[in-house]
Amino acid sequence: MTTTDELLGDLLRQVSRSFYLSLAILPRPLREPIGLAYLLARAADTVADTRLIDRPARISHLHTLRRAYAGGPSEAGVVARACAPHQTLAAERRLLERVDAVLAAVAALPRADQERVRAVLTTITDGMLFDLERFPGEDARALAALDSLDDLDRYTYLVAGCVGEFWTDLHLAHRPRLAGWDAPAMRACGVRFGKALQMTNVLRDVPSDLAQGRCYLPARELAALGLTPADVLTPDGAARARPLLSRLLGVALAHYDAAWRYTLAIPRREWRMRLACAWPLLIGQATLEALAAHPNPFAAAPVKISRATVRGILAGSTLTVASNRALASAAARRRARITAHIDDPTFAMSRTAPPKR
Repeated sequence: MTTTDELLGDLLRQVSRSFYLSLAILPRPLREPIGLAYLLARAADTVADTRLIDRPARISHLHTLRRAYAGGPSEAGVVARACAPHQTLAAERRLLERVDAVLAAVAALPRADQERVRAVLTTITDGMLFDLERFPGEDARALAALDSLDDLDRYTYLVAGCVGEFWTDLHLAHRPRLAGWDAPAMRACGVRFGKALQMTNVLRDVPSDLAQGRCYLPARELAALGLTPADVLTPDGAARARPLLSRLLGVALAHYDAAWRYTLAIPRREWRMRLACAWPLLIGQATLEALAAHPNPFAAAPVKISRATVRGILAGSTLTVASNRALASAAARRRARITAHIDDPTFAMSRTAPPKR
């Protein structure tokens, strides 16, 4: 029998990558609902990405998981185990094999936390279904794009912004020191916190997403530059799309500004929550800086920051977690470097380049 400790230990560490850093330092009453919600969301995402299963079947499987996650009759374990043999990564296969155990652990949570977990999973799986239905192909030959910036904003809310609301509501319920928070304002900042991180993922993953038939760069914005989504697959088209990267980096930075207001509003004695928020923001901003500094990030392999950079961020922020001035200064320095890259004339050279057909 799989225990909750086992689910939130090795299994969570194996499938959650950097998110585990934030989860691991949270108090148990918060780590359990957030960690269990993450495991179920990751299981659904794994099913959605199992390309050895045809798309209509994956959509059907997601609807089955969605009903089970909402507390309905559960065939989630059957679906997950059917998909497990198709996984190339052992950790993802193991996760799917334990979906029933994760659902049982959710059912053992306090009722209010159960409801919060079920609500956020409903929204996240809505985002996965939106993704599968919006992008019908499996590779660049059937490339499709989101239509508008509004579509991109909606997508980032469905898959990440809603997590900011969930995170905020859980902390408000479990941490009395947050009693003085303006709950609606903090929920709104929490939404933008999630959007900041997802925008970073979107911009980092453009090359791999294009190869898989998905273009999150809005078609209308590309058309304004004389480009189609397929053009971004070429080095010339990717270079000419750089003004759109500049604009989207600006959108992401505005979300990061709201996320830092959220983080710096956390009482200093809530150091676990402060670190759990500061770490992904600092790592995300470092990734944006690497993207802004890259000569052609849309045409290259996805940009990643080094493990040494991550270790430096973790060590430095752990020492300064109680200081708003130190955290704000670190964020401001990184923001200034990103802005400097965006404002560099060589960054926007393609703004004046004539469309090439």
